[in-house]
Amino acid sequence: MMTAWQLAAAGHTVTLVERGKCGQEASWSGGGIVSPLYPWRYSEPVSNLAQQAGDEYAALTAQLLEATGIDAEYRQKGLLYLRVDDGDRAFEWAKRANKPLEAVDAAFIYRKEPWLAAGLPSGLWMPTLGSVRNPRLCQALRAHLMTLPGVTLHEGASVEALCMEEGRVTGAVTSQGRITGGQVIVCGGAWSGVLLGSIGVALPVRPVKGQMMLFRTPPMPGGRQLLERVVLADGRYLIPRADGRVLVGSTLEQVDFDKRPTEAARDSLRQSAIAMLPALAECEIEHHWAGLRPAAPDGIPFIGAVPGIEGLHVNAGHYRNGLVLAPAATRLLVDQLLGRPTRIDPAPYQPSKRLRERGCSETEDGETFLL
Repeated sequence: MMTAWQLAAAGHTVTLVERGKCGQEASWSGGGIVSPLYPWRYSEPVSNLAQQAGDEYAALTAQLLEATGIDAEYRQKGLLYLRVDDGDRAFEWAKRANKPLEAVDAAFIYRKEPWLAAGLPSGLWMPTLGSVRNPRLCQALRAHLMTLPGVTLHEGASVEALCMEEGRVTGAVTSQGRITGGQVIVCGGAWSGVLLGSIGVALPVRPVKGQMMLFRTPPMPGGRQLLERVVLADGRYLIPRADGRVLVGSTLEQVDFDKRPTEAARDSLRQSAIAMLPALAECEIEHHWAGLRPAAPDGIPFIGAVPGIEGLHVNAGHYRNGLVLAPAATRLLVDQLLGRPTRIDPAPYQPSKRLRERGCSETEDGETFLL
């Protein structure tokens, strides 16, 4: 949806083809933290995209609110890291990235979040980190696209085949009929490898299941919420929403395309949440769901032209950071597609070099459409 918006803003006609409803897969299923969970543990290509994208979310969500009336609830209230065992590495990263990060003691932690579990001696504090309510961000993006004259949405349209003519992709056969386009962009998340595999391109993007849970919490004394900032400990996180709800995530499961929630994950998530915020033991579990992350080697997405097939492009493989990277990753592709200078070096994301290195098979102007 961000790609369609940027192309339409540049004066192009765009058709967006979606098997379900726009924004209902991984973008909806995640937590909405606008940063990699432990940003100092990521490679430079991911960090570069994340830093550029993170700087844009305040303006992006404000623009969508004005255009649609839908508040994506961008909140820049910071993140508390608990039980971090590589703090030196974290501070080295913060210095390079010019990000504020400080070591804090127990008194600081409990001033910020008084109902966290007792006995926390220290932590790390990143005051500028933000989060967004991702389902509402998806709603706002979709609503905005519906108002743009150059954009057509085909929802409930499964792609059955990509159309090829003399080494060039010309469109797709869908459950709603054939749709043509001068340029085709595959941004189908965990399913991108399946789509490209149908024409002999072995894109190494696979699904990694993640399960999450949402608690409804009561009002607290003094008008506070039970949790007001993102808290991360032992790889699990709690994310507060503006209405007081608290989200806990997430699991990492290699189960192909199985999106069914499980009781084992429900119990594990609940235990993790209560270990961080004991009062959640008395709170209602409002929802439990699962989604599929699109995992690529080294967590680095494929962004650019698909080698050997004219007119075909891909933006996929963002793993746990699809929403985190989206504003920058989509602009990087759109800038390349339209021949504009890019803000960051596109080389680390190029499918041509990366697919050749892995021995993968490779097989005008006009309307662009997105799968």
